[in-house]
Amino acid sequence: MTTFILRALIAALGLWLATEWVHGISVSNPTTLLLAALLLGVVNAIVRPLAILLTLPFTLITLGLFLLVVNAAMLGLVAAFLPGMSISGFWAAFWGAILISVVSWIGNALFRPGQRQLPQ
Repeated sequence: MTTFILRALIAALGLWLATEWVHGISVSNPTTLLLAALLLGVVNAIVRPLAILLTLPFTLITLGLFLLVVNAAMLGLVAAFLPGMSISGFWAAFWGAILISVVSWIGNALFRPGQRQLPQ
């Protein structure tokens, strides 16, 4: 449970950075930001695998670069469901998804549960 909360907080940090750095992404309040992070986790767990499977030919042809488009679509889907979050267009979703992915990757590398070395 703590791992899930930690990952949601890392995603919320990525979303907050995306609202600050990417023109075209806005979130109305901190509660919406946390809800967006939770919803993004649910969408990435349920909808994203199906979207990847359906777009597998494009992903193979583009050598995996189409996954960036899938990530942007998942972020756009979250914005469509939350009334307090808005994304102005594809490029805002694209750069926001890249930023959120990088922050999540760094955060998960830093706070990997079970990978800590105990001092001897």
